[in-house]
Amino acid sequence: MAWYDVLDQKIITYLPDLPVEKEAPLSRHTSFRIGGPARRMAFPQTREQLVLLMQFAGECGVTPLVMGNGTNLLVDDEGLDTLVIQTADHMNQIRQISPLELEADAGVSLARLALFAMQQGLAGLEFAHGIPGSLGGAVCMNAGAYDGEMKQVVSEVEALYPDGIRRIPNEKADFSYRHSLFSDGTAVVLSARLTLQVGEPAVIRGKMEELMARRKKSQPLEYPSAGSTFKRPSGYFAGTLIDQTGLKGLTCGGAQVSSKHAGFIVNVGGATCRDVETLIHQVQAAVFKEQGVRLEPEVKIVHGKK
Repeated sequence: MAWYDVLDQKIITYLPDLPVEKEAPLSRHTSFRIGGPARRMAFPQTREQLVLLMQFAGECGVTPLVMGNGTNLLVDDEGLDTLVIQTADHMNQIRQISPLELEADAGVSLARLALFAMQQGLAGLEFAHGIPGSLGGAVCMNAGAYDGEMKQVVSEVEALYPDGIRRIPNEKADFSYRHSLFSDGTAVVLSARLTLQVGEPAVIRGKMEELMARRKKSQPLEYPSAGSTFKRPSGYFAGTLIDQTGLKGLTCGGAQVSSKHAGFIVNVGGATCRDVETLIHQVQAAVFKEQGVRLEPEVKIVHGKK
């Protein structure tokens, strides 16, 4: 009996209200608009459902891919022979637990979280307003922009480990540039607490609008992408190195090094995972040859042939 047949039976028995799709096209669930079908895709509505799903997957011998908005993923064209768990649709509640503290589920979008904070007169999340991802993914990679990053505001992370749920304080979360304790996928982020500062809503809104205007002016938001394709090398900016190497506009199939911002690879129409990966390798080779700097992808590339 195939693993997904066993999983189907468990879900029917114990989670009959759980929304599940069979052979779900991941291109509909990633910002790159790339990716073949997931054998099973589930949309838990509560953390209890998520915990049970992880347990069932382990019993079936599969390692699930847990995702939020799919904004930092490049998924295999052949699809994934596993369970994909998407948290953004339902696990997205925000709670104010003290005058300066918010607690939010992993699936909440950073844009909505920043707006909620602004409405409560809380400052500190302005940098995150334009980041398209969800809180869980942002915590995992310590997402940041415009001199702000998640480690500055996250005070505690609630995460599901194979042996149970743990609360990890900021100082134990191993936050660094585009990295955290949760980056290796050993644990699944369920929620996070954020400590912010008192601010004037009008001032906070003005800062968010200023940063969004800068983002729209400099980034190719008109095309599907996964944001910045490469991590920032120590002492350099990836986009500047790529631009100096003369790679703006370089294409492979439907993938292109953005002519607006060389740090982005964009889907200009019908790009495949293979197109993007090929372009990533071409950029890495050319920049290393010309500049002597090795670029490391920031985007998470997920393979798993069916």
